[in-house]
Amino acid sequence: MTTCDDPPPFPPFGVHRSVRVYDSSWCALRRDEVILPSGDLQEYHVLELADAAAVVPLLEDGRVVLVGQYRYPHGHTQWEVPAGRIEAGEDPVRAAWRECREETGYAPARITPLPGFYPTGGISAHYAHLFIGHDCRYEGPATPEPSEQLVTRVFTRGELETLLDEGRFADGFTALALLYWLRTFSRDSSI
Repeated sequence: MTTCDDPPPFPPFGVHRSVRVYDSSWCALRRDEVILPSGDLQEYHVLELADAAAVVPLLEDGRVVLVGQYRYPHGHTQWEVPAGRIEAGEDPVRAAWRECREETGYAPARITPLPGFYPTGGISAHYAHLFIGHDCRYEGPATPEPSEQLVTRVFTRGELETLLDEGRFADGFTALALLYWLRTFSRDSSI
């Protein structure tokens, strides 16, 4: 198997000045003036968001629970894995378990990590932790937040593969989590 090393790291930019433009409990925006390697200054806008956790909820029979969720910013409802922000001081695994239970009504018996990613690396250090929730069992109705409009549906692996092949998952958290899950656990392996 061929491996590929990460690129060599560049030294970080120096910060000449940093100004908070906006602050809320949901997000923040700052405007930094960074010092480029040439010594020139350049303006850089950074969006600050809490890290997130997303989980692929696997039932005991290998099927997957997804939520159909309305997203206000773009006005569409789409199939997604349960996901949400990690609260201050909260462990990412605990956040994944909590989001799964709140959004689907199912709780995982155990959770294993998948590779994570930076959804908007060009403007934010926001990081998405991805997980598989194994042996999920129904514990009761979902308890979404007031702004969450959700329905749940159970999918087979084949249905998810078809939806991925057709490019039907517009949510990056969902597409990457499902692709990592499918690549990590082959058809013949124990889920």
